[in-house]
Amino acid sequence: MSAISSYIFRIIFLIRKETLTILKDPKSRAVLIAPVIMQALLFGYGATYDLNHARFAVLDLSRSDASTQLLSHIEGSVFFERAATLSSAAQIPEMINSGKVLFVLSFAQDFEQRLNAGEQAPVQIILDGRNSSTAGAAAGIVGAIIASFNQSLNSDVLLSNESNLVIERRAWYNPNLQSRWQIMPALIAALSMLQTLLLSALSVAREREQGTFDQLLVTPMTPMQILIGKSLPSIFIGLLQSTFILLIIRFWFEVPMNGSPLVMYLGLISFTIAAVGVGMSISAVSLNMQQAMLFTFLLIMPLMLLSGLLTPVSNMPEFLQVATYMNPLRFGIDLVRRVYLEGAGLQQVAFDFVPMLVLATLTLPLAAWLFRHRLS
Repeated sequence: MSAISSYIFRIIFLIRKETLTILKDPKSRAVLIAPVIMQALLFGYGATYDLNHARFAVLDLSRSDASTQLLSHIEGSVFFERAATLSSAAQIPEMINSGKVLFVLSFAQDFEQRLNAGEQAPVQIILDGRNSSTAGAAAGIVGAIIASFNQSLNSDVLLSNESNLVIERRAWYNPNLQSRWQIMPALIAALSMLQTLLLSALSVAREREQGTFDQLLVTPMTPMQILIGKSLPSIFIGLLQSTFILLIIRFWFEVPMNGSPLVMYLGLISFTIAAVGVGMSISAVSLNMQQAMLFTFLLIMPLMLLSGLLTPVSNMPEFLQVATYMNPLRFGIDLVRRVYLEGAGLQQVAFDFVPMLVLATLTLPLAAWLFRHRLS
């Protein structure tokens, strides 16, 4: 047997051993797949900023035809549902504080008189600021409805003016501005990273805890062979989980994919290798499985917060934006979103590969070095 064949055979043997260790327990097999599917479904249905039948209350001191017409426009929208009609301003705090409504619309007593006189007739919107994203969206939709109503009231004036400007809005890549379209593609990278990081972090720590790692080091295998043999099963499982999430997003939630699956999987492979490199480094410095799990859970939250999953990286302070260059999840999410939603090609997302591959190049050799030197 040649040296190359012997080298590859040893890696395959270790891959088989590592895979059997992960899959030999039926409960472990279920844990690898079921949580990913469940989390993808929960995020798809629960993690949304879209307004659907948001409850509001009305304080109409005007009781006029104009206020009634405006309210009919708002209630006719699929976004809102009137929950209460108030008789005095003293009732507003209780409605907001109890969470019974997202906002309260208040019409002054002279609302119609002001309109008929050509004066400004303000409509007050009292929002529950504890949920700023949803409240801001509600305020924007109500503002658009009021602007449309105001335009209809002044249609005669508008038609006589040939220089009127009309704004037509069109959202690229997400025509209905559904938050699900923004969040779900990012989960292809984010959810698979959770278990990929944990699996790779536990691989060597498990050997140390069971007392078999010393035996592994005295075999003819080199640290690099051990690293490859222990990394590949975690990479395969991470890609399998990403595939499950991709299928759920595409066929269950019917979010259309515009880009190339080949470019997508090239990015996912690079991202998963980088994530496994981080996990293997954690595993190499952990003395037991408990330490590996603790280090992993401490690391996951900062990686998620600094990834751009829910908030844009550009909105973060400058020093945190610099820190995100050490986070493979930031570039994995950016690549997946751009390929999935925008249809970006390899040339457009080439920059995202660089930090992920650099991180993998640094962490994997570091883990191999630590395998040998942590025992000294």
